[in-house]
Amino acid sequence: QVQLVESGGGLVQPGGSLRLSCAASGFTLDYYAIGWFRQAPGKEREGVSCISSSDGSTYYADSMKGRFTISRDNAKNTVYLQMNSLKPEDTAVYYCATDPRLRVCTEDVVDYDYWGQGTQVTVSS
Repeated sequence: QVQLVESGGGLVQPGGSLRLSCAASGFTLDYYAIGWFRQAPGKEREGVSCISSSDGSTYYADSMKGRFTISRDNAKNTVYLQMNSLKPEDTAVYYCATDPRLRVCTEDVVDYDYWGQGTQVTVSS
């Protein structure tokens, strides 16, 4: 059974950092692309970052480039999202997602069938 569990969210001041974790079970994480998404209140879920399984290439939404870094620890079957220079507009619930059909990244929410429960990130002074 495919399961994803996010952790690491919390309250942080503007300019601060957080590292989110996405622990996978029921499958080998590096077989599939893993995406991070976020959803703020009243807004649609949007793509944040992704790491492919085919060659480990990464993708970042424009507003996250230079601030966020996605990585994968195959030994721990976990994907991380390091978030630096956080801004109030980064406040959202962050989700990781995957799908057995995906080897390369896609930012389209509908391409992912398996989702974690989400972790809240709040950036506020």
